Amino acid sequence: NNTKIVAAKGAAERIVKICRLDDDDVRKVNIHIKELASKGYRVIGVASVLHTNGELPSAQDDFKWKFEGLLALYDPPKKNIEAVFKKLYKANINIKLITGDFHETAINIAEQAGMLGTLKFLTGEDVMRMKKIELQEAIKNVNIFARMFPEAKLKVIEALKANGEIVAMTGDGVNDAPALKAAHIGIAMGKKGTEMARESADLILTDDNLDKVVEAIRQGRTIFSNFKKAVRYIISIHIPIIFTAALPLLFGWKYPNIFTPIHIIFFEIIMGPTCSIFYEREPVEENIMQLKPRSRTQGLFSMNELHTSVIQGIVIATGALILYYVFMKQGHSLEEIRTVVFTTLVISNIFLTFVNRSFIENFTKTLHYKNNLVLPVLTLSVLFLVVIHFILPVRNIFGMTSITATDFFLCLGVAAVTVMWFEVYKTTLKKIRL
Repeated sequence: NNTKIVAAKGAAERIVKICRLDDDDVRKVNIHIKELASKGYRVIGVASVLHTNGELPSAQDDFKWKFEGLLALYDPPKKNIEAVFKKLYKANINIKLITGDFHETAINIAEQAGMLGTLKFLTGEDVMRMKKIELQEAIKNVNIFARMFPEAKLKVIEALKANGEIVAMTGDGVNDAPALKAAHIGIAMGKKGTEMARESADLILTDDNLDKVVEAIRQGRTIFSNFKKAVRYIISIHIPIIFTAALPLLFGWKYPNIFTPIHIIFFEIIMGPTCSIFYEREPVEENIMQLKPRSRTQGLFSMNELHTSVIQGIVIATGALILYYVFMKQGHSLEEIRTVVFTTLVISNIFLTFVNRSFIENFTKTLHYKNNLVLPVLTLSVLFLVVIHFILPVRNIFGMTSITATDFFLCLGVAAVTVMWFEVYKTTLKKIRL
């Protein structure tokens, strides 16, 4: 009969405003809103109007809205969220809640979820009123942001980035899209997320489980840690190769060139798989999720890390060059010196591979790390050494000769001393830290 029923639902204060309630009714509604919000309910208002005229008003606020009441929706935190937050806090990752709900609702949910720092809050209007510098300072101590809208969410994300933070944001709604796009890592919900949120994000959680974020961080830190181990190993083992090839030539020793291209190629055959495959398979270290996130301006290595790797290489080079010099002074042949130095460096490489599995834990502990390439790498390296020493055609190709058991154990001892000192260093450093 030319009558249209028009319904509206939305933010409770917005619905109250368009219904033009008197002050007494507004006060009563607000009491209910706060009471429901403080119990953790998400509160929305509902209004309606019977429109009998033909043309609709030019603006939706021009309807003569009638206030119908409030809807309280209970959307409790997921069961595992408290455990997830604990893991994030242990990983030195701060958590902030940015929501369109009332601050009472946000605080209640945040406390249920085990969030820290829930006493202070800012609203979307507070955020928009603040100057950039003022907001950057305020967000350092505020973890709850309530009654937020797209522009306010975006401003908070930009302020966090301006503070030098690495910002990851999760979201599922259209209102989250700008902030998801602006964050360093936008994470959309795959199940209940809107299409716009998913398109704006960098990552999508297919099962909406935040625990996957923790696992992603753990795997990312593991990959980065193992990559650094591989690079530091490469730095350490190349220094003695360079020094033993270059210094005798510079000092004018009797045999200035003991290594030929075939020896260098052999070293690379051993070192290549070690750094690219062995360290890649290393398990995560126990303290990996207790480390502080790296600054975005920080380089790949700290100076201390580089110094340690360089010193490792120099010590190994020193041991090899001392053997080189002593055997040369004793009148040994080029083949004998080459065999001794080559053997020492190969054994040093084996020791270094296992010593550098951790720059914190000792060899005795890293032996228990589960890496299915430990035995193959060790076996292959020893097999290569045995073949070169005992298979005559191969030995001739490498221009080497047989050595006595005493000389072999001398090589073994020098390799052990020049590498294993780092185990003593790690033990001492750990005691100092404790």
